[in-house]
Amino acid sequence: MSHRLTDLVRLMACLRDPEHGCPWDRSQTYRSIVPFTLEEAYEVGDVIERGKFDELCAELGDMLFQVVFYARLAEEDDRFTLDDVIEAIVSKLLTRHPHVFPDATFQSFGRGESASVQSIKQTWEAKKAEERASRKQLGLFDDVPLALPALSRAQKIQKRALKVGFDWSSIVGVFEKIDEELVELHTARTDENSAAIQEEYGDLLFTIVSLGRHLGLDSEQALRLATQKFESRIETVKRLAKAQGIDLTTATDNDKNGLWDQAKAL
Repeated sequence: MSHRLTDLVRLMACLRDPEHGCPWDRSQTYRSIVPFTLEEAYEVGDVIERGKFDELCAELGDMLFQVVFYARLAEEDDRFTLDDVIEAIVSKLLTRHPHVFPDATFQSFGRGESASVQSIKQTWEAKKAEERASRKQLGLFDDVPLALPALSRAQKIQKRALKVGFDWSSIVGVFEKIDEELVELHTARTDENSAAIQEEYGDLLFTIVSLGRHLGLDSEQALRLATQKFESRIETVKRLAKAQGIDLTTATDNDKNGLWDQAKAL
């Protein structure tokens, strides 16, 4: 039997049914399912980065369920429905792609003009600015979610600051700032000032995000990949140590460095 989106919507309604539904699903609120939504989004990113595309279908289904869950809660509160969600996103994307849909309608598809990636980005940002203005959003950072991972939020904040011309003119300035922050961190350590140490360390991380941005990199992704590489090498070190009869808990630094170099070579 083949199931469609309407079946998922129906299933969600059954789970939330006051009389016959699931007690756990009935007890959930917008806030209570946010952690699950974030977890599902990370799991989608994880299977893609690991190249586990045989798992992607299931993970996308889990994430889609989160959208349906929120829409069901909103429908129960007479706020909006899943159809409203779909209408909103389709309308927004039609409007934000004038090079594909000149009149912001499906009927105009195929009559657009070619556009560079840069001009597309500019149009996209201009449309977003118009939307913020229509919502009377005065603050430059008002719509940057606090719940974003710290590195991602830092990068988004920095990109938004570009709109008011706040950035280094070249990557050289970023490297100089990193050197400056390192000196200030060393000074804070020398002074044994714990509050200053945390502040200067945060400043250093924030500047490192700037470096990644100037290099055209996503800091969050770069750190995830580096962490995955570290995990893999540590597992290799453990296997090598076991094969060579080395106890890592008592091994010397030379032994550990030797194992690490072997793991890198592999």
